[in-house]
Amino acid sequence: MIDLKNRLKVLRAERDWSQAELAGHLDVSRQAVNAIETGKHDPSLPLAFKIARLFEMTIEEVFDDQA
Repeated sequence: MIDLKNRLKVLRAERDWSQAELAGHLDVSRQAVNAIETGKHDPSLPLAFKIARLFEMTIEEVFDDQA
């Protein structure tokens, strides 16, 4: 299994969003956002696409598999 590093926490902070606010934009729980941010859980591919679209980035710009 590949561990993904991600910029989700930084991107969220740049917009001054709480984890709960980001979760609302993504239709997931705040706990899911926390688990992705801390690397405890990798998002599904559909969720990764949704995150990338929300931040107007590519998946590769948000997630890095070179960990």
